[in-house]
Amino acid sequence: MTSSAFSSFHKLSVQERVRTVRDRGLLTSQDYQALVNGATLLDINDADTMIENVIGVMGIPVGLGLNFLINGKDHVVPLAVEEPSIVAALSFAAKTARLSGGFTTSSSDPILIGQIQLVDVPHPTKARQILERRKDEVINLANGLHPRMVARGGGAVDLEVILHPATPDTSEMLVVHLLVDTRDAMGANLVNTMCEGVASFVESLTGGKVFLRILSNLADRSLVRASVRIPAENLKTRNHDGDQVRDGIIIASQFAAVDPYRAATHNKGIMNGIDAVALATGNDWRAVEAGAHAFAARGAHYTSLSRWSRGDDGALVGEIELPLRVGIVGGPLQSNPSVSMNLKLVRVDSSRELAEVMAAVGLAQNFSALRALVTDGIQRGHMTLHARSVATAAGATPEIFDSVVEELVESGEIKIWKAEELVTKARRRMGHGIKPEERGEMAAGNGKIILFGEHAVVYGSRAIAAPIPLAVRARVVDEDDGVWLVIPRWGVEQRLRSNPQKQLSFEVPAALILRELGLADRPMRIEVFSEIPRAMGLGGSAAVAVAIIRAIDRHFKLDLSDDQVNALAYECECVAHGTPSGIDNTVATFGKPLIYRKADPPVIKPLELSRPITFVIGMTGVEGLTAKMVARVRSGRDRNPDVYDTVFRGIDAVTFQAIEALKQDDLERLGELMNVCQGLLNGLQVSSWELEELIQIARENGALGAKLTGGGGGGSMIALCPDTAGSVIRAMNSAGYQAMEVRIG
Repeated sequence: MTSSAFSSFHKLSVQERVRTVRDRGLLTSQDYQALVNGATLLDINDADTMIENVIGVMGIPVGLGLNFLINGKDHVVPLAVEEPSIVAALSFAAKTARLSGGFTTSSSDPILIGQIQLVDVPHPTKARQILERRKDEVINLANGLHPRMVARGGGAVDLEVILHPATPDTSEMLVVHLLVDTRDAMGANLVNTMCEGVASFVESLTGGKVFLRILSNLADRSLVRASVRIPAENLKTRNHDGDQVRDGIIIASQFAAVDPYRAATHNKGIMNGIDAVALATGNDWRAVEAGAHAFAARGAHYTSLSRWSRGDDGALVGEIELPLRVGIVGGPLQSNPSVSMNLKLVRVDSSRELAEVMAAVGLAQNFSALRALVTDGIQRGHMTLHARSVATAAGATPEIFDSVVEELVESGEIKIWKAEELVTKARRRMGHGIKPEERGEMAAGNGKIILFGEHAVVYGSRAIAAPIPLAVRARVVDEDDGVWLVIPRWGVEQRLRSNPQKQLSFEVPAALILRELGLADRPMRIEVFSEIPRAMGLGGSAAVAVAIIRAIDRHFKLDLSDDQVNALAYECECVAHGTPSGIDNTVATFGKPLIYRKADPPVIKPLELSRPITFVIGMTGVEGLTAKMVARVRSGRDRNPDVYDTVFRGIDAVTFQAIEALKQDDLERLGELMNVCQGLLNGLQVSSWELEELIQIARENGALGAKLTGGGGGGSMIALCPDTAGSVIRAMNSAGYQAMEVRIG
């Protein structure tokens, strides 16, 4: 890995983030597939072996803290946490620290303390002297219980004896501390076993009675330190200069140092980050919490774990010290697949390094919280993140999510009821809430699937295609100033630029339509509501063009024929895809199953089916850019014309046989031909591993046949499922993909 800094990582989809992490080398292809397929999630049967009385498994989000540079080494940090502000705050803090060299950390050996409580000791002072004189024998006995740990450089290393005098409420007692180096293991069970093992010998030496023998979670012999230096110029905000922010953080730190009420919240913020790493890496966050707070309370009063001060050069200097005893090996960690994956991601070589990463995370979280407090206030920083949670709870779907969040924050009412109200309005804007009678008033273009003939159809071969229930609807309303194009699902609300050189990609087809229809100077507002996922190989661009043409036709009463609509939509497809076959716009226009051959004019024949046929569409979530894939095939054909033309003839032959199978209602044969066609398309190098995985899932769950549909390179695939659509869809959903059932004919 070259860097833990990622550009605009939060703006990517989940699948895009996972792919990006894989591409950085943080995950292998097998790890990537495991994440996408949900194989890293804890199975309920595995959970049943971990604790008693299992009835289910809870989920918690796992995010990545980015930009961390610790001792000159890049780390991405897995964080298991449900509070929305933590991941963003950490990544920002690490980015700020990175500008001045990142975090510096150090740690002591990974020592845990085991406590052996002795009561009824006849001569406590004498017993103490005996134990101190014969401590090597006790240590050797303890190490004999775990020779493998000693072989790894760990084991019991020292023994301490503490005498607690009697008080009005307690009797006198002797406590033996067995100090154990647990290396890369968390070590709790190891230390407890050693304490149990030496208890009888300690009794024989002292004449007392051993009562409790158990580890201590105050691991103050495993201290971890982290520091950071941030120049004042890197602290400035829109409303505050760097010196103001620095001095404000220092004053807030001093407040936490002297006031336990403030220190409790101050330290809670630190532990927000540390606990999230502990939970993600399978460590005992409860033990970590207990040790940290006990350490903070070891003096005259409970105080802060961190200190912020001004350096000699005027920089803000942050320091933290706390006990952290964590592990990276052992059964409890390795039994949970999510933990194993997260330990791979953080890329540490030892438990000490993991503890140092956690200390840096705690200091980073503390910096972000203090910075927010002394600038715009913590609540304002949380508002947008809280709004995201509320919008999710109100059912905001991805295409309306951002707009709902923005309106929610603007309203100042970050409440479920308000979010539900905004979701309803947004869905109506998107067309989801349009009444049936309103839908009838809108112009439409159909989405499509290609059953056979992809790519070969560009070179004159036959293809079979059919419309699907997903469609694009559009309407035109009068506007006072200019031409506006509004596509809410794509986040588009754009006034069309008059200069073609400055038009964005989605503006060009609309401008072409208006120019061809002689309406370029007429003010209007074109509203487009798409149900078709973008770049999923389902004919979205052609459906948009057809819907816009028909909406303009209806509004201005142009009386265009279907053939005219189709011809103009084809011109738009040429702009979008370079050398399209024309099949997408034809299905979008006519909305019927058809057999298509590219010619001048195209040969279009209706496809008559004796009964409806059920297919499942599986969507990879990876955008398949038709223009890119068409260009790739063309480039391949230019290099090897004979080979590619042979493949095209093979696809055409399969398509011809598929037409016969459809006429004869022979679905078994049709499914076999789909599988053969997929093999030929693979030869054109237009498939992807996501498509292949979906195809395999479909076949394994009862599909008669499966293949990609459209341009490939991502996008979607189709599976023939006359009787198994439900099981195929469930399997695809379980693997992390979206799927839907369609019937053609």
